[in-house]
Amino acid sequence: MPKNKIKNKIIILGTGPCGLGAAWRLEELQHKDFKIFEKLNHAGGLATSFTDEKGFTWDIGGHVQFSHYQYFDEALDYLLKDEWIYHDRESWIWIDKRFVPYPFQNNIRHLAKDDMWKCLKGIIDLYSKPRKKPGNFKEWIILTFGQGIAEIFLLPYNFKIWAYPAEKLAYDWVGDRVSVPDLNRVIENIVFEKDDISWGPNNQFRFPMKGGTGAVWKKLGEKIAHKIAFNHEAIEVNSSEKYVKFKNGHVEHYDYLISTIPLDKLILMLDLDDKPSTQDLLHSSVHIFGIGLKGNPQKHLGKKCWMYFPEDDCPFYRATIFSNYSPYNVPDINKYWSLMVEVSESQYKKVDSSTIKEEVIQGLLNTNLIESKDAIVDFWHHFEAYGYPTPSLHRDKALEILSTLNELGIFSRGRFGAWIYEVSNQDHTFMQGVEAVDKIILNKDEVTVWHPEIVNNSRTTFKQGKQ
Repeated sequence: MPKNKIKNKIIILGTGPCGLGAAWRLEELQHKDFKIFEKLNHAGGLATSFTDEKGFTWDIGGHVQFSHYQYFDEALDYLLKDEWIYHDRESWIWIDKRFVPYPFQNNIRHLAKDDMWKCLKGIIDLYSKPRKKPGNFKEWIILTFGQGIAEIFLLPYNFKIWAYPAEKLAYDWVGDRVSVPDLNRVIENIVFEKDDISWGPNNQFRFPMKGGTGAVWKKLGEKIAHKIAFNHEAIEVNSSEKYVKFKNGHVEHYDYLISTIPLDKLILMLDLDDKPSTQDLLHSSVHIFGIGLKGNPQKHLGKKCWMYFPEDDCPFYRATIFSNYSPYNVPDINKYWSLMVEVSESQYKKVDSSTIKEEVIQGLLNTNLIESKDAIVDFWHHFEAYGYPTPSLHRDKALEILSTLNELGIFSRGRFGAWIYEVSNQDHTFMQGVEAVDKIILNKDEVTVWHPEIVNNSRTTFKQGKQ
C-alpha cells in the first residue's frame, strides 16, 4: 500500500507479544504514524525474562514456543536466527508418590491397582449412560472423563491452577488443550503396558538458547525502540476526544488505539456513559519461584520438561526443570541446575506471603524434586497480579464490550486485553496484534479472536463487519 494512503495515527498500549506484534506489522506495512507506550522500563510483558544477581535466568511462568501460525514462526526465525534449542516434550504428573506420564488419562496403568480401576471404571460407566449437556467445567470433567479421573486428578489439579472451583468456570474453552479419553486406547495401554506421551500441540517446542523466553521480545523491542516510550502508565482513555492520558501527565491523541492492558482496567479508564460491569472478568494471580540448585537433576528427574502436581503435598501446580530448556539458564551447567514452580492465588485460594517460601521448599522435598535443602543456592520470587484470564461462566457475555470498543476505534487485544484464555499463548497474542493492524490499515477480518474453529460460536457474533 502506498505510504501516502496511510494516514491513521495508531497508539499501542503495552509491549507484550500483542503490542509488539502490532508494531512489527506496522513496520512491515511501512506505516510511520504510530507510537507504543509501556508502563514498565522494559519490553516483554508476561513473556519477559529476568537474570538475577546470581546469574540464573527465569521466565514469568512455564513458557515454551510452539505455534499455530506460519507468520509467527517466520518472525521468530528472523529475530533469533539459529539461536534456538529444540525439545521433545516430556511432561509428567506427580501423584501418589510417583510420576505418571502426561496425558494422565492415557497412562493410568502407572497407578496403584485400586486407583487404576477407579479411573477405568469411571470411563466405562460413561458408555452406559446417556450423554448430558454439562452446565459448567466441573460437570464437563465428570461427564467426559468419569468420576475416578475427576476425583483423583482433574478436579484437584484444576483448582490448583485456576484458583477457582471448577463449577464457577465454563468448559467451552477446552479446544485442543485437553486430551479426552478413548476407552480402547486406555485399555490397550494397560494390557500392553504402553506409555502414551505424544498427544498435544506442544509435543515439540523450541526455546531461546540464551536469555529465556524474553530474548524474543527483547530483540523485537530493540528493533522498534525508536517507537517505544517506557515508564508511561495509562490512567485515562477518552474515546470521544480520542486521547490517552498517562500518569506522568503526558497526553497522546490517536485515531485508533490498540490496548493490551487488562480489559477490566481499560473499562474503568474509559469515558463511557454506561460502563458495563467487570465482575465476570475473573482472573487469578500467580507467584513464580525460581530455585537454583547445586548438582545435576539427571539422576532422579532425567530429561523431564515440566510436571503437574494435583495433590496437597506441595503448594505449586506446575514445576519446570528450567535448566533442561537451555544450559545458559544457569551460570554453569556443570555445577548447577534450576527449577521453576508456579503457585496460583485468588479470593478462593489465598497465599500466605509470610510462609509461602518455606511451603515451596517443603513441597520440593515432598515431591522428590530435590533431595536436600542444602542443594539450594538461589531462590527467586516474582508475583504477577494478572496471571490467567479465567473462563468464567458468564465471561462471553462480559466480552460483548469488545464490539462496542471496536466501533469506537479501540481494539482491546492480547492475553488480558481480549480476556480469552484459549487464544492467549504467545503465538495467539502476537497474531492478535498483527490482525488488529490488518483490520485498521487493510480492512481485513480478524480471525484469531473470532474464528469459530478457535473459539465457541457465541463469540462469532461480535459484529464482525464493524471491527
